[in-house]
Amino acid sequence: MAVTSRAPANGAVYREDPLLPHLWSIKAALDKLDLSQNDGADVYELVSHCIKTFKHGSEYRNDIRFLKIWLIYMDFSPNYEAVFREIEQLKICLDKALLYESYALFLEAKGMMNEAHLVYQSGISRNAEPIEKLKKAHAYFLERMQAIIDACSHKKVDGGSSLNSSSNCMNPWSISTLNNLLQKMNAQISKYTGYHASNKCYSGKVALSSLLKSARNKVIEIGGKKYQIKGCAGKGGFAQVYKASINNNADDIVALKIQKPPFPWEFHMYRQLDKRIPENERLSFGYAHKLHLYSDYSILVSDFLSHGTLQDAINTNVCTGASMDEVLCIHYTIEMLSMLQSLHANGIIHGDFKPDNLLMRNARENLTEDGFRSRSGPWREQGLCLVDWGRGIDLHLFPNKIRFNGDCRTSGFRCIQMQENKPWTYQVDTYGLCVIVHMMLHNSYMEIEKKASQDGGFSYQPKLPFKRYQKVELWKKLFEDLLNHDPEEEHLKILGNLKTSFQDYMCSNPQLIKQLKQSLAKQRISMCSS
Repeated sequence: MAVTSRAPANGAVYREDPLLPHLWSIKAALDKLDLSQNDGADVYELVSHCIKTFKHGSEYRNDIRFLKIWLIYMDFSPNYEAVFREIEQLKICLDKALLYESYALFLEAKGMMNEAHLVYQSGISRNAEPIEKLKKAHAYFLERMQAIIDACSHKKVDGGSSLNSSSNCMNPWSISTLNNLLQKMNAQISKYTGYHASNKCYSGKVALSSLLKSARNKVIEIGGKKYQIKGCAGKGGFAQVYKASINNNADDIVALKIQKPPFPWEFHMYRQLDKRIPENERLSFGYAHKLHLYSDYSILVSDFLSHGTLQDAINTNVCTGASMDEVLCIHYTIEMLSMLQSLHANGIIHGDFKPDNLLMRNARENLTEDGFRSRSGPWREQGLCLVDWGRGIDLHLFPNKIRFNGDCRTSGFRCIQMQENKPWTYQVDTYGLCVIVHMMLHNSYMEIEKKASQDGGFSYQPKLPFKRYQKVELWKKLFEDLLNHDPEEEHLKILGNLKTSFQDYMCSNPQLIKQLKQSLAKQRISMCSS
């Protein structure tokens, strides 16, 4: 556990913050630590002295820096259980999720699964912050435990684990399912263009773990090329995305997705997009050029788009208190309906359909009044690009009429079936589309309600009413169809009909296309200045 702090300007800072000199001494010792040469006794002595000095005072009881000192102490202590008990007795950062997640991972590494589970539960019961991060870590822990159980129960076929196809319902994101699929697909994945695998750890001069602290202008070498990090473009639970130039060429910019543990599944999904999506639609789904797979990390090299995300566009409106122009909402809705229609027709589910994963594409040439409906000319380049395929589902690898029961655990984007613990397929994407449309129209996440219908049944619909000036019938039809349809009943036809209805409206009056062009130009300026 790294201890970080800024260097003090003078001794006055030490007097104001007596912990600082200890932090710097420990950091220096950690930087020089080589466990292959020594057992870390000097680090243990420093953290022991720091803890002895401050543990009975209240000044640092809720200081995350002091907690990190305790966690280092635990790493080196022969009696880690006693260390955790002492942390609890002294009430050191009991409201911090880091305490419980770190100790649970420590126990898991030692094979103490039940104890780790109890630690997660303890932190959640104490509402340790950030609570959502702790809950997500606990959920991943439970998935790992389920994978162990599944690995013990699944029969071996064809030299690998089966997908247990006797059951027509499974979690497509469980570790066991993904591992089984990767085992079956290994020979095919290894032949993909751009796939480079090594059974060794990444051994570049710059440690990839160091990028978490400071990445800008660092140069990492991969596959004979030098990538200079320009900045962080996004972070997730297991991966970070960086903007980087290749071989010091400012015009050759890519995105590097660095993930630990290594994860080749996303590369498989990109290659399936290359194979299945028609060329005239391929721009809407991003491109991956290479995957460098090591035993400890995977590095995905893909296109970098610099125009922001649909989430950024929504946030721009939230800041001003205004809703997105309705013609823009319609434009992006048509884009998303087209995406899902193409994906689902070709046996692909994205699985994480949200505005953060929709990048803006801007046309290089001026938009014209022609070509909007056919997406030809400059309109072909204008739109959205769906990225982050780590939760992508390749339906060609599953039995026909498969249903899924996994939970995406993404707040605000859990489809109705996940909320009600029912099987799902395409709803994971179509519900995400509905949430995004709701965010564009109302600047808020969608809440749904279940209402009785005249035929004695019921239907789901958003709680918030539409505004009178909006095209209410168009939007009502979209939510009604996508929130209530059975995906096995003309699913693709519903997507196509909805897309046509929005296209018909936009093309019914040339002034609407002109208004859209103006709104796109205004949005581009506002996003650049925000």
